[in-house]
Amino acid sequence: MGAPSARVHELSREWVRLGHHVTVLTAFAHHPTGIKSPADRWRLTRRETIDEIDVVRTYVYAAPNKGTIKRMLSYASFMCSSAIIGPFRILKPDVIIATSPQLLCAISGLFISRLTRCKFIFEVRDLWPESIIAVNAMEENWVMNGLRRLSNYLYRTSDRIVTVGPGYKRMITQLYGIDPAKMDVIPNGIDTALFVPRSGVNTIRQQRGWGDRFVVMYIGTHGMAHDLDSVLQAANVLRDAPEFLFVFVGEGAEKNNLKRLAAAKALPNIQFIDQQQKSAVPSYYAACDLGLVTLRDTPLFQEVLPSKLFEYMGMERPVLVSAGGETRRLVEEAGSGKFVSPGNPIAMAGAIRRLAADRNALAEMGRKGRQYVLQHFNRQCLAQEYLNVLERVVHGSTPER
Repeated sequence: MGAPSARVHELSREWVRLGHHVTVLTAFAHHPTGIKSPADRWRLTRRETIDEIDVVRTYVYAAPNKGTIKRMLSYASFMCSSAIIGPFRILKPDVIIATSPQLLCAISGLFISRLTRCKFIFEVRDLWPESIIAVNAMEENWVMNGLRRLSNYLYRTSDRIVTVGPGYKRMITQLYGIDPAKMDVIPNGIDTALFVPRSGVNTIRQQRGWGDRFVVMYIGTHGMAHDLDSVLQAANVLRDAPEFLFVFVGEGAEKNNLKRLAAAKALPNIQFIDQQQKSAVPSYYAACDLGLVTLRDTPLFQEVLPSKLFEYMGMERPVLVSAGGETRRLVEEAGSGKFVSPGNPIAMAGAIRRLAADRNALAEMGRKGRQYVLQHFNRQCLAQEYLNVLERVVHGSTPER
């Protein structure tokens, strides 16, 4: 479930299709509830094949996607089990990719690469510990200093660094002094065969009782980074306009707080829906009139490109982004939506009113978004770009410039 696993799955599936052998070393499934299936609860390891990808699972202390201590124990348990069991369960690799967050996963990857004497790529999907500080999850202390040193060590000892956006590449250079020539950017994207625009009667709208209301949808993680309390405030501004409905789909550390806030305000235009299976997600995108992409207003999040943005666009859904920097730049370049300042619920409510009043403009934004994603964020094309990076690392050739 979620963007990280989609990235790994879709890239791996494409590399297998191109003739390569791919092993994914991962934990037993438990996200986001922290509950393993009964068959996995007392197992140390299990091997399976998914879309011809060799998948090796090792023990993890399962914890829900909230809280600090239990999540750290979960991270540490997988680091230990994967580092101990992994080398005995995988073929001799040519290259290992370990992804962050979180950093302990990358430490395991580095350890196995040294043990097997192969190349190591550090993939950075989120900057740690900078992201932790940006959402005020922890204060500056010895733990943060330790994580910075660990990040610096990983940046410097890796054979190559791959980031998901140019902003992260710039920040790694600024914060840690890493040569940009050591880094490549392989952004997130979409499976264009899965995220296909749909026409006709939408069963989700019928099942959920949305009728002809203008549905504003946020789908994804309900986390500290996403400023969803501002969306609730915008819903409060529009509470006397029954034609608008705000729908939140997904799970996350802030979901219960959001539900409490909505109940305290007795908001009549809010609906919370549990996380859906990946196969059902495109139907939810297709059912909304306007997609929301929101982030807190911090310097770090100016560099973020949320993966849900590409999925909205791939489904020909117009987007309202309450996130500056790279997110705003991309949406305005594509012509796929509008921007409002983060943390400004009155501006958000006003933008929703204006957008709902011009359905032709919304349809045109959706079409432009789809065209842009097909051109720039097709996962098949990105998988080939990534494969080019892997081959250069393995064979020791000079990166193309």
